[in-house]
Amino acid sequence: METKNLPNKIHILGSVGSGKTTLAKKLASKLEVPFHELDNVVWKRHKAGDIRRSEKEREEYLNTLIDSDAWVIEGVHNEEWVSKSFDNADMIIFLDTRYAIRNYRILKRFILQKIGLE
Repeated sequence: METKNLPNKIHILGSVGSGKTTLAKKLASKLEVPFHELDNVVWKRHKAGDIRRSEKEREEYLNTLIDSDAWVIEGVHNEEWVSKSFDNADMIIFLDTRYAIRNYRILKRFILQKIGLE
């Protein structure tokens, strides 16, 4: 694939269930760049339970991601702390998925998580 004219840094945002993660993973795979979820910038993931990062830790972690040469970042967050990601992105994609589709996806995800399949 010819990649010289494609963006190296893509930020995808939208509401829960809009398809952000699915699109981000596909783009990252196709472009062969790292994929990052903003939820993992906010939270330190542990088997015993997630721990919220401090604002300073969150900002430092996000800076390490956006300072790299290429990335796809996705999340619902559009607060001030994410603005550097928007500023550094070559492309910003906003997914505005229909309400009924989002509700279906959220319900499906909930059920799959409850029965341990996701």
